[in-house]
Amino acid sequence: MSTPMEIAEQNPMLDDTIHPHNASMDLSHQNSTESTIIPVAEPIATKTIDSSPPPCFNDNKFLVSVEVCLKPSSTARLEDVQRAVERMLEKRSMSYVDGLVLIPVEDLFLVENVERICICDTEEWVKNNDVLLFWQVKPVVHAFQLTDEGPCEELGADGQPASFNEWILPAKEFDGLWESLIYESGVKQRLLRYAATALLFTQKGVDPNLVSCNRIILLHGPPGTGKTSLCKALAQKLSIRFNSRYPHCQLIEVNAHSLFSKWFSESGKLVAKLFQKIQEMVEEDNNLVFVLIDEVESLAAARKAALSGSEPSDSIRVVNALLTQMDKLKSAPNVIILTTSNITTAIDVAFVDRADIKAYVGPPTLHVRYEILRSCVEELICKGIISTFQGYDGLSIPSFSSLKEKANASEVPWFCKQLIEAAEACEGLSGRSLRKLPFLAHGSLADPYSHDPSNFLCTMIETAKREMSELPE
Repeated sequence: MSTPMEIAEQNPMLDDTIHPHNASMDLSHQNSTESTIIPVAEPIATKTIDSSPPPCFNDNKFLVSVEVCLKPSSTARLEDVQRAVERMLEKRSMSYVDGLVLIPVEDLFLVENVERICICDTEEWVKNNDVLLFWQVKPVVHAFQLTDEGPCEELGADGQPASFNEWILPAKEFDGLWESLIYESGVKQRLLRYAATALLFTQKGVDPNLVSCNRIILLHGPPGTGKTSLCKALAQKLSIRFNSRYPHCQLIEVNAHSLFSKWFSESGKLVAKLFQKIQEMVEEDNNLVFVLIDEVESLAAARKAALSGSEPSDSIRVVNALLTQMDKLKSAPNVIILTTSNITTAIDVAFVDRADIKAYVGPPTLHVRYEILRSCVEELICKGIISTFQGYDGLSIPSFSSLKEKANASEVPWFCKQLIEAAEACEGLSGRSLRKLPFLAHGSLADPYSHDPSNFLCTMIETAKREMSELPE
């Protein structure tokens, strides 16, 4: 069974820059006003395959991640659960497609301890809606148990706001967030590959003076595209994929505004004090630490603009302190820094130069907008808020890519045509606004208890047009 590090050795390092056109995506934010909407997961990865493996084939199999979430009440060791799932997969001849795997009722150990088994990331290996057969795959099982402790605040002194929030990962709060991401290209896989390579290089002791690797990611783009949620989801996913190497994982979300003091020259000292605490966390070899700095331009403001004044301001000291502390963390092999920015032109060039990955997260394209609305409608069908469509008996509405394969427009189901029309009407809306659209559309229905899907889709199209007309110039 391959370890996460073995997987990393087979994955190329992520390109230094992700092209803006390929980085469009949407993410649901999980807060008091927006709940994460997870697309309906049909247990599609459980059917038996009649075709037998060819008599001869090489060992170059596709590495497919299988994530196993334990029940909160389970006291089983992760290693025992992992081996039990590996034995189960060896006994079954099945296709590998992203989705849930049914737990065999006869396996009492798994039934008692496992909440769900999910196959992930097969889209990296397959094209045109193909499937991977069991003899083509080498499953890599990751067993984990969620913690529901929630964020812990590091209280500031003298009534100051907390300098950071801390989560123990994997956290229940972020469960399903990664799977809800919808994007135009393989941005998620590229970020995972980069992180795997970065951790591998440091574990193997690669000299950073010869091969530079700062383990800093910068996601930039307009507001509402889900940059912060992507960072949190990435940290959650890595805590699951690397738990055999790092059994303890923490996410530190820095409260940048709390690091500015009313006292001149004190802000730089507050930054140094914060990073000193982070340095203490990474001293534990089996502890993987993710540092999230949202709107990093507030801490790493361009010093050139500040120097245009008569004398250096306190903001220059903050930038100097931040860069110095980041350079110190570079020697720690078990820390990854995640940053976001809405205004990249305001960031100091020295910070931008330190970032290994500079990924633009732009507004969703038509493809992405359709997939967002599709996942929302599937959720409403699943919860019984609207009825299933006439002539549609499955749990999964056809994807945008499958519709493109239709020979002519007459083969496209009517409800898909309406979803496409709604997606076209939403051009310019952020992913965050798109996730709100079905809620706003349902609230516009004359009869809120109506389950008519056709009426709902028509209302959603009109709601999208209204939302677009109300956008500020």
